[in-house]
Amino acid sequence: MLFGEEDFKKLQKAKVIILGVGGVGSFALDCLYRSGVRDITIVDYDTYDITNYNRQIGSIGNEGKSKIKTLATLYPGIKTIEQKMDSSWVREFDFEPYDIVIDACDTTAVKIELAKKCYKKLIMSLGSAKRIDFSKIEVSTIFKTHGDALARKIRNELKKAKFNKNFTVIFSPEEPKCKDKGSFVAVTGGFGLAICSEAIKKILS
Repeated sequence: MLFGEEDFKKLQKAKVIILGVGGVGSFALDCLYRSGVRDITIVDYDTYDITNYNRQIGSIGNEGKSKIKTLATLYPGIKTIEQKMDSSWVREFDFEPYDIVIDACDTTAVKIELAKKCYKKLIMSLGSAKRIDFSKIEVSTIFKTHGDALARKIRNELKKAKFNKNFTVIFSPEEPKCKDKGSFVAVTGGFGLAICSEAIKKILS
């Protein structure tokens, strides 16, 4: 009823790949699946542990179990690739069949390689940890980000490579609230939901 019959068919036919299904990626998956997208591929290699309880869908009660195998039982019909991602894997992997590429991984080198390879259909999550204010989440393009150390590092590396193409990012300029590790699901999950919204808008346009 919300999207209309023709646009809903676009969602059902869209092909989306999510790289990393932790605190951000698992919420992007949940949102896309509940919104009618069925051709979803998830890529991860990790297993759950108790420190994931605070932010990752599928983690509670599943310590030691594969993230992608667990999520495949929660979201029937999704496709899975159990793979540790690095720059060489990104260079060799065929992203051509996908309409949307969602980067929710933690590795800076992988993020930079993804930007170079598939910026036109890329939606990238930047720093979501150490923050508590959902209202500070912004959608922008990489060269318009501000107040985010990871974004700054990626911008600098892309400039060194003489790469000047823009792509969609989700980020927060909120100042980190702690020095070490720490995440709050209202923010990490909020990043995932924002990514889903942007993906759906891109599919429909």
